[in-house]
Amino acid sequence: QVQLVDTGGGLVQAGGSLRLSCAVSGRIFSSYDMRWYRQAPGKGREFVAAIRIGGSRDYGDSVKGRFTISGDNVKNTVYLQMNSLKPEDTAIYYCYAAGGSLSIPRWGQGTQVTVSS
Repeated sequence: QVQLVDTGGGLVQAGGSLRLSCAVSGRIFSSYDMRWYRQAPGKGREFVAAIRIGGSRDYGDSVKGRFTISGDNVKNTVYLQMNSLKPEDTAIYYCYAAGGSLSIPRWGQGTQVTVSS
């Protein structure tokens, strides 16, 4: 049973940095298509970043050049390093896993990121 636990959110001033973590239980994270999404109040869920099976990475246009997705095979954890944060980055951030042996995608519980101006 694959489970995802999202941590690392918090309150930060504009221009600051945070690192989110997604701890993966079950198989190693590189067996899946791992993504981060976010949802701001009153808005739909937005794609943020992905690290695919095979290691390629994608980013949403609004975070390119500021956010970096990475993984640690030893800790079986996926990270989202967020730099130069803006108030519009305020949202709940969710880790997501799909593909591989998963018949249905899995979501983390979400972690709140608040960026003050």
